[in-house]
Amino acid sequence: MILELERVRNIWPEVKDLLSVPHSDKQYKKLLKALDELIDEVGNNEKHPLAPLMETVGNLIEEYEKDNFESIDSDPVEVLKYLMEENGLTQKDMSELGSQGVVSEILNGKRELNIRQIKALGKKFKVSPAVFI
Repeated sequence: MILELERVRNIWPEVKDLLSVPHSDKQYKKLLKALDELIDEVGNNEKHPLAPLMETVGNLIEEYEKDNFESIDSDPVEVLKYLMEENGLTQKDMSELGSQGVVSEILNGKRELNIRQIKALGKKFKVSPAVFI
């Protein structure tokens, strides 16, 4: 165990920004960017070598959001419907989710959002992708 801690101590300066709970908006945004890049790299592949890192970064972001943002106690589809209504969007405006059939299935609760769609919705509505999880 002491040898492992020594190895961590040697590389810690290089990885501490990626593996520490953020304590400022700047650190939080840096982690969001890292998560975005990890999602691009890992996608839904749970066996990808960076999948555990993606999960860890997601947990660090979630910890920050829990302490710093008002929680939304709605399911992802309700959040999506709310954001669509607030922005005057219809099903036809949601092409980033897929075909009209896919959008309809998502809005009717017959299909869950995948990582690509969650990421796209976060960008479209300028919100944390976590609101759709």
